[in-house]
Amino acid sequence: MIRRSSLLSAPVRTAALLVVLALVSTGCHRGAKGDNPDEGTPVETLYDKSHGLMQKGNWTGAETSFRRLVAQYPYGPYTEQAMIETAYAQYKAGKHEDAVSSIDRFIRTYPTHRNIAYMYYLRGLSNSNRNTVFLRRVWSLDPSRRDLSTPRQAYADFNIVVERYPNSRYAADARSRMLVLRDVFAQHELDNALYYLRREAYVSAAGRANYLLETYPQSAFQYDAVAALGEAYTHLGNKTLADDARRVLELNQPNHPWLQGDWPKYPWMIRKLNPFAGEKSASTGQRNAQMERK
Repeated sequence: MIRRSSLLSAPVRTAALLVVLALVSTGCHRGAKGDNPDEGTPVETLYDKSHGLMQKGNWTGAETSFRRLVAQYPYGPYTEQAMIETAYAQYKAGKHEDAVSSIDRFIRTYPTHRNIAYMYYLRGLSNSNRNTVFLRRVWSLDPSRRDLSTPRQAYADFNIVVERYPNSRYAADARSRMLVLRDVFAQHELDNALYYLRREAYVSAAGRANYLLETYPQSAFQYDAVAALGEAYTHLGNKTLADDARRVLELNQPNHPWLQGDWPKYPWMIRKLNPFAGEKSASTGQRNAQMERK
């Protein structure tokens, strides 16, 4: 009886096992499709879908879709363009670290690509904004007060575009952005000069102002640097050099407030409560006032 019952139940156990295996297989298959709903989609269709998301401003969705395209089709012209547009979508989404990483990967893989000038230009844009979006939005920080390592990298990126690809459509704008960055670097040096002036370290203040004039000639802050020199030399008792600075300002910027004894003006003391503020350039308020009058 026992042996016969066991024999009769064996087919039943086999059938049950087959049903379980079928269900598990179906479940796994559905899970895989759920993870990537675009699996098996032709590359042209997947590219059009991704590009459509980007045209609608859905940067995160476009990035995800382009990544799926690259994963499924690792070679070919659609893949190359998808890598370019992935980096652009990341840049537009404010993911500047990711954008720089994607661009670096593209440059290593396709160093002679027809759009390589654009990738250097896009890397310059990303580096210009890298690590700054949150702080500038919350605290309205002057860009010259932050770490200048990534802006300097941006300057180098734009310089590559200008020097290696002078006939590209991006060269003119890259050159303009380099000029803006030079002013940021110049203001950084002026901030250092003002820091020393405020602390009565007049030799150091004169040194920073001279460095600004030698390194960034014709910057937007050149006459502020001359004023800083005049202020430092006045306190050092060097009347000859202080008078030279005054004559330069009288000839080139006769309305500079230092000539009326009204510069530099240091920021309101309550600004010290902002731990991110640092030393604000005394020239910033003056330049803003000039812009408002225009």
